[in-house]
Amino acid sequence: MAILVVLMLILGIAGGSDAIWCICRNDASDNALQSALDYACGHGGDCSPISANGACYLPNSLLAHCSYATNSYFQKNNRAPGTCDFSGTATNTTVDPSSSGCQYPSDNSVASPPANTGISAGPTASNPPPPPFTPFSSAGDRPTARAGAPSLSIAIAVLALLVA
Repeated sequence: MAILVVLMLILGIAGGSDAIWCICRNDASDNALQSALDYACGHGGDCSPISANGACYLPNSLLAHCSYATNSYFQKNNRAPGTCDFSGTATNTTVDPSSSGCQYPSDNSVASPPANTGISAGPTASNPPPPPFTPFSSAGDRPTARAGAPSLSIAIAVLALLVA
């Protein structure tokens, strides 16, 4: 029984993944998507891959470009709470949104340095930035245990030892 518990613990730790991305919600309005895109590109997100001829230009849609930009911003900010909200326009996912030829960064070390590509002129009077981000601005922003996370495996192993 103890060997089984140790094996479960080892497999849980080895199988855990910290990969998380930020994507724009497909039910967000075009104005909200554009505002999030402008903010992310203007505040440190690397938007060069979504410029014309960039690796992530296709699909050429506001939703796809918004997702790439907000994810870049999110990763550049070390996945800090509240940096993937954009006033409810974006959300976290553990499903890799990368596609053929377009790799979404999944951590800060992969994200390219910020570039001023001219994709967005930034906020204007007619297109202001989203409100400042606050940690845990919505229930969906709160960190939760991910399936396969080591803490869950440890809890199961301890519980199994106590029952045995």
